[in-house]
Amino acid sequence: MARTVWDSTVGKKTVMAVSGLVMLLYLVAHMIGNLKIFFGPEEINHYAHWLRTVGEPFMHYEWTLWLIRVVLVVAVVAHATSAYQLSRRDIRARPTKYANRKAGRSFATRTMRWGGVILGLFIVWHILDLTTGTVHPGGYEHLHPYQNIVDTFSTWYGNVVYIVAVVALGFHVRHGLWSAAQTLGVGSRSRDRALKTVANVLALLLTAGFVAVPVGVMTGVVS
Repeated sequence: MARTVWDSTVGKKTVMAVSGLVMLLYLVAHMIGNLKIFFGPEEINHYAHWLRTVGEPFMHYEWTLWLIRVVLVVAVVAHATSAYQLSRRDIRARPTKYANRKAGRSFATRTMRWGGVILGLFIVWHILDLTTGTVHPGGYEHLHPYQNIVDTFSTWYGNVVYIVAVVALGFHVRHGLWSAAQTLGVGSRSRDRALKTVANVLALLLTAGFVAVPVGVMTGVVS
């Protein structure tokens, strides 16, 4: 049954929608955590330590954090795989391009695929920069996110990469949230306007919330 569901277009769209919502919940929590940097180094550094002790003593040190990471990896792989396979299926169904673009097709809709690629590459860079410290521009300090973030956004390329990725994320969320609602049967003619408003507002808040951090470093508010 699982194989039959996965092989169907509806099944792949459902997997894509559910995995997207899982990542969206994480993004909201991650953005809120990032904004702690405006309350000073002690606040966000303590937050980084707290993430590793969640669930103690029932859970061992960092077990909860690793559980979250595993869930996120599964969600990312499921989302990317279903998106790629749906894209290939769509190309096979229509090998030649449309003479005219579909009416009402937004910029976000047209760039969903490229946005996904940009975000995938950004995730790799972001982990290597602020999680493992492999490509970090300064002296990477474990459990000291405040200094690590300041180091990253004190470089022009760190700001460019991050802001471009966040803008791509905003477009991705704006269209993706509404599409997920349609796939999961939440959308309807009477609710479409409200769903699009929610998607627009959430995309704007996430974009502004994430961009606020590099802007804070560039303007000296965070230093």
